[in-house]
Amino acid sequence: MAERFDPLALDNQLCFPLYAAAKEIVRRYGPFLEDIDLTYTQYITMMVLWEEKTVSSKHLGRRLHLNSGTLTPLLKKLEAKGLIERKRSAEDERVLDLRITPQGEALRERALGVPAQMSSCIQLSPEEAVALRNLLAKLMDNLEASE
Repeated sequence: MAERFDPLALDNQLCFPLYAAAKEIVRRYGPFLEDIDLTYTQYITMMVLWEEKTVSSKHLGRRLHLNSGTLTPLLKKLEAKGLIERKRSAEDERVLDLRITPQGEALRERALGVPAQMSSCIQLSPEEAVALRNLLAKLMDNLEASE
């Protein structure tokens, strides 16, 4: 007799391997990011600033899927480390602009090895990594569109 599909069995859930993998990946980043004195959330924030140089806090929050309650203390810590500057926009004082500092730019050079270090932990081929990233991006797009 064929086994019946159990919709509540943990092994039948998409959410659990996503949760477990995300948690483990963030944990694996820890030692590599310790070397450059960043937490994972600080690292992804710096990645946006290395790319865009200046952004509004609202744009950054959307890009990283972080709310202001998480973002504000994170940005204060990065500013205290001298990696970013926070300033009110001259055009609209309700807008908080974030700018990378020369010290923040210099940190990029030290962070260049982190992706390769993580790649050695994950052990996916480049094609598998691209396919997984594309599927996860599609998942996020679908989730955002359904709200």
